[in-house]
Amino acid sequence: MFKFITNRPFWVNLLAAIVLAILMVFLILQMLSWITKHGEYLTVPSVLGKDTEAAIKLLEDKGFEVIIQDSVYTDTTKRGTVIKQLPDPNSTVKINRSVFLTVNRYTPPMIVMPKLEGLSLRFALEMLERNHLKLRDTIYKPDFMKGSVLEQQYKGNKILAGQPIQWGSAITLIIGGGLEEKEIIVPDLIGMSYASAKTILDSSGISVGAIIPYQGQSIADTANAFIIKQSPERYDADRTAMYIRSGQLMDVWISPTMIYLKDTINVAQPKKEID
Repeated sequence: MFKFITNRPFWVNLLAAIVLAILMVFLILQMLSWITKHGEYLTVPSVLGKDTEAAIKLLEDKGFEVIIQDSVYTDTTKRGTVIKQLPDPNSTVKINRSVFLTVNRYTPPMIVMPKLEGLSLRFALEMLERNHLKLRDTIYKPDFMKGSVLEQQYKGNKILAGQPIQWGSAITLIIGGGLEEKEIIVPDLIGMSYASAKTILDSSGISVGAIIPYQGQSIADTANAFIIKQSPERYDADRTAMYIRSGQLMDVWISPTMIYLKDTINVAQPKKEID
């Protein structure tokens, strides 16, 4: 073989080497084109608004690799759908190209309940919207803080600032309605549970002041404890009805069992009396 080469003029060997090199380069490029599928293009279908699983299947059937790039939440779009894709719909790309999807989550995320108490109603509504919450209802209660939020509630219960709550939840606001000038007769709370008594006081715009366990008793369930004494009382020493204004405070003494005190002026039929 070497004799065959050496018996040829130099320029012939050089030309043969050049042709061979060109042929090898051509073959390599052809192989790369076949491996990378050079010249083969696809049009990216639009999957915006489609269910995530259906969108993935459609893209994979078209020959694309699908990658979920991000998962966000918005209440203006149907849950579990595609809200963004890259490359854009109807783009022409090479085969085997990856398509990145941003999808709307199925479950709303948990957020932190803001502090609304003490704010004006207008500002509280702005805070609700800013924190992706809704207003369920407004309840006005007699109070000197007219137009301000007295309490924030979720599903009928008070919710504190900082507690986790689901995005889009509806909040009820208790709003101060101002104080009425007229006086009302002091309600008789003796014998009631604390929970029932507080409901009556709230409806009258009267706030609970001190809650005092009788004789320092340990009371585990305050809501079901009994009111055994109140201040101010229903009647004075002359059996004349006492009056109170909305916004004023009433102190109550509570006990886990119902007892009647000798010095209680309120009219009641004693079951058990103690000094």
